[in-house]
Amino acid sequence: MRLITMDDETPPARDLPEVVQRLQPMPPRKSSIEGPKPVNLKILAEYLSLSPATVSLVMNNAPGASAIAATTRHRVLEAAKRLDYRPNPIARSLRTRQTFTVGVIVPEFSEGYFTMLMNGIEEHLLQSGYLHYVVSHQGKRDLIDEYPRLLTKRAVDGFLLVNTSLNEEVSVPVVSISGHKKLNGNTNILLDHDRAALLALKHLYDLGHRRIAFMKGQRQASDSDSRWEGILAMAKRVGLTIYPELCVYLEANSWSPELGYPIIRDLLARTRDFTAIFCFNDIAAIGAIRAIADAGLRCPDDISVIGFDDISSAAYHTPRLTTVRQPLRRMGEMAVQTLLKRIESPQEAYPEVILFEPELMVRESTSSAPLTVRYSPAAAQMDVPSKSRTSRKQ
Repeated sequence: MRLITMDDETPPARDLPEVVQRLQPMPPRKSSIEGPKPVNLKILAEYLSLSPATVSLVMNNAPGASAIAATTRHRVLEAAKRLDYRPNPIARSLRTRQTFTVGVIVPEFSEGYFTMLMNGIEEHLLQSGYLHYVVSHQGKRDLIDEYPRLLTKRAVDGFLLVNTSLNEEVSVPVVSISGHKKLNGNTNILLDHDRAALLALKHLYDLGHRRIAFMKGQRQASDSDSRWEGILAMAKRVGLTIYPELCVYLEANSWSPELGYPIIRDLLARTRDFTAIFCFNDIAAIGAIRAIADAGLRCPDDISVIGFDDISSAAYHTPRLTTVRQPLRRMGEMAVQTLLKRIESPQEAYPEVILFEPELMVRESTSSAPLTVRYSPAAAQMDVPSKSRTSRKQ
């Protein structure tokens, strides 16, 4: 279909009375209380001297609307507001064979990571005229299998998955944030975990840390394996040894600082022969810092801590948390843009993977390694910068 767009020289709008005279109240009928006839798309197009197709593109914020001159788009929106034009969702659905609803499946509702993602997702869906169902499965396999069936029965146009992998293919487009699993019809929005590990480990290495404790995510966490594989690969590249006795594994399904507290408390009870901890996420890092303080130690003077995600509270914690930032809001927005484009243009090719770059946010929870730590013989032979070296604060 060829799109005809109007430039800034579009004809002036016709006089309101001439076009919308039919909107005046009808003569009263028997017990009739009907008001003015509502403005439809055709009336709005006549009023603006534009084609119904142009007005429809603007009002539906369709992909082709960006080709229409900005002044024309502004005129359409202002006229729609003035005439109280409201698109008919039923007619729109019949015309496009879409329900303009999306199913969003998440592990759980919690502050931090999911909040930042959902802010980007919800705002972009709202601007695009889509409603959405949000369901959480709490990691329960039966719900992960059942929710897609239930939402498909409600005729959703597509699925947005957050840290969730489906076991079966579905009949509508799917976009996954941190899904990792390859399925037909699925686009994965991913972070470059190799790059993330390199940024964090090089930062610690440059500060003189050689014995580092590592925290691996829960088995059900979709990013856990990819992030761990990145750490293993990048530690070798940087020249760091990963000591099994300094590796701890998250088990609890929690999104409070309690997630990281007990495992670091127990690690400190076994050994203090390390100078830094690389945590699976910021929430766990905050719990780890509390465990360090309760053990009579200080962060970062005795033990440095790096988190992951850069949740909104990371920069306001004491000490301010050094962390690897995921651009969560932009990832949520890109997920929606990709899904809606696939829904509205199903014949077009689509990407299987969209990769985002991480960023290291250096703050107060990391500093030069203390010189009093007991290094292993192999680590002691490595160059350790003097205590005068300081980290860049932010």
